Amino acid sequence: MTLTGHSLIAGRPVPGDGKTTFGVNPASNERLEPEYTLLTEQQLTTATSAAAAAFESFSTLDPETHAGFLDAIAVNIDALGDELIVRAGLETGLPAPRLQGERARTTGQLRLFANVVRQGDFRGVRIDPALPDRAPAARADIRQRQIPLGPVAVFGASNFPLAFSTAGGDTASALAAGCPVVFKAHNAHPGTGELVGQAIAKAVKDFGLHPGVFSLVYGPGNSIGQALVADPAIKAVGFTGSQSAGIALMRTAAARPEPIPVYAEMSSLNPVFVLPGALAGNAEEIDALAQQYVTAVTGSSGQLCTSPGLLFAPAGEAGDKLAAAVGRAVSACAGQTMLTAGIAGSWNDGADALGSADNVTVVGRGSAGATENAPAPTIFGTGIADFISNHVLHAEIFGAASLVIRYSTTEELIDAARSMEGQLTASLQLAEEDYPTAARLLPALEQKVGRIIVNGWPTGVEVGHAMVHGGPFPATSDTRTTSVGTLAINRFLRPVAYQNLPQELLPAALQDDNPWRLNRRMDGIMEETAAHQKTEVNA
Repeated sequence: MTLTGHSLIAGRPVPGDGKTTFGVNPASNERLEPEYTLLTEQQLTTATSAAAAAFESFSTLDPETHAGFLDAIAVNIDALGDELIVRAGLETGLPAPRLQGERARTTGQLRLFANVVRQGDFRGVRIDPALPDRAPAARADIRQRQIPLGPVAVFGASNFPLAFSTAGGDTASALAAGCPVVFKAHNAHPGTGELVGQAIAKAVKDFGLHPGVFSLVYGPGNSIGQALVADPAIKAVGFTGSQSAGIALMRTAAARPEPIPVYAEMSSLNPVFVLPGALAGNAEEIDALAQQYVTAVTGSSGQLCTSPGLLFAPAGEAGDKLAAAVGRAVSACAGQTMLTAGIAGSWNDGADALGSADNVTVVGRGSAGATENAPAPTIFGTGIADFISNHVLHAEIFGAASLVIRYSTTEELIDAARSMEGQLTASLQLAEEDYPTAARLLPALEQKVGRIIVNGWPTGVEVGHAMVHGGPFPATSDTRTTSVGTLAINRFLRPVAYQNLPQELLPAALQDDNPWRLNRRMDGIMEETAAHQKTEVNA
């Protein structure tokens, strides 16, 4: 596809009247063509108005058309082939295998949500039939369904140019809910965003949908982002990025005459707790555990929201062996190109602040990479009392850095967990003999994280029905939600009840003959529906 360098508003390329920007190759700091024009705040209203105009028709699509549209986006993204991977690699410095996996995750999410739309359980249909003869008072006929909120503003993430970007999780779940999307492209990978945006726009056109179902806008991050959230046509926000930017959007959304929800995923240290039994093996097993940890810290240059920024290791000889093995493993690592020069600079500032804190040592440091913006991965160390008392040690460093914390008792681990802010994940490395300790630690972790992992690592988030990618603030702005998995669709829905409506006025999902063949609760009991029977036959 040809890159235009312009925003894509309701299916049309629109040159911005503001300043311009370029994609930049972070390995060389060289500009990439084409130049991208940026919208003004006045131009932005064209996109939001189109989304508002598209809402009524898009939000009432029949399930098969709706699901086919999501599937078509996935097909169109796959059809971009190597062009997409090459451009994304140039703009991010990420290797082709990582980007190919990310593309598969992106299209997989879309296809997963297409199946969710076909099944229809997300519509949450509940029917309490009328009971005219009930004493002492009759009951009215009351029916409930979940309806889309309205147009959604989605912000692209810097670290996932595909899976958390133009057609990524927030866009996929919003479109699946029946909400038009105005997508604010990340200026660090504008060409990648435009290619995927064109793939979405093609699906919109091919299915004959209102063109305002999707728009891709480029603009100055602060001004256009704030204007987008403040626009009265926007009814919800999906965001992945820094804590400062997420909080700024939350404040804008809360200050509107009509406040709206902001679903922001912001920061996380993803602590790993190594319990004594996990170190009871031989030296090779301890070396393997250390290597797994370092791999999780340094993968994708540590630029993952689930990268482990903390590891708690026992005091004593076994913990000493683990720390030494971690030092050896990270010392053999070379830095990888980070996403932008700004992100690399922030990593250096964070690493310097952590390294200069009281009672913090260097467990091991690798070498700087061969390209620009590839700092040396570093593992630091400290004691648990210092960690609990010094909030500087709780700051996230986005990139290949982590802190090993030595502890002596289970009570110290529980206190450390309670001292933390909200996190996306917590991981336990343990053996069966550690179960009593883990049982005491789990209640504290449940109050702090969205996902608890045993004998695994937090990197690699499975996209499925049971996944939770969220957590208490500041990991996310709303601890009740997830941004990954099919439950993410619920963020962009709200319940409406219909009392005593005649069949002719009821939405299709609530009509007695169930034309969409949905699973529905009748008087609180799940019906044995045709859709359920069809699933059993297909199985």
